[in-house]
Amino acid sequence: MSKLDEFKTFVKKHPELAKHVNEGDMSWQKFYEMYDMYGEEHDSWKTFITATTLTNTAAIAAGAFGIAEIIKWLKTINLTQIQTGVNSMQRILGLVQEMNLKKEDEKTEEEYKPRPLYKHFED
Repeated sequence: MSKLDEFKTFVKKHPELAKHVNEGDMSWQKFYEMYDMYGEEHDSWKTFITATTLTNTAAIAAGAFGIAEIIKWLKTINLTQIQTGVNSMQRILGLVQEMNLKKEDEKTEEEYKPRPLYKHFED
């Protein structure tokens, strides 16, 4: 297993490192250089990986969601975006239903054609 693959598994174990990269505190290159020079067990990782994040990731990995985590997750939901998404889906479904009803009406009108009174059989 290469050093890069080992670093990838290390990052998968500690997803809070991505938070530091997204905030601009560190870059993946710097994290990789730290990993290459010091390894996983060095004290330099303590500033980026705290004990609380370790327990949170372990709880999430185990599937044990507490009420605090659920409430924190619910706070991040943007209800206006969800409402606009639901409204647009309702409009789309309404249009599809209207189109479907029009096609059914057209089919029923086309299917029945009365025969003229003055024609007999195949005349």
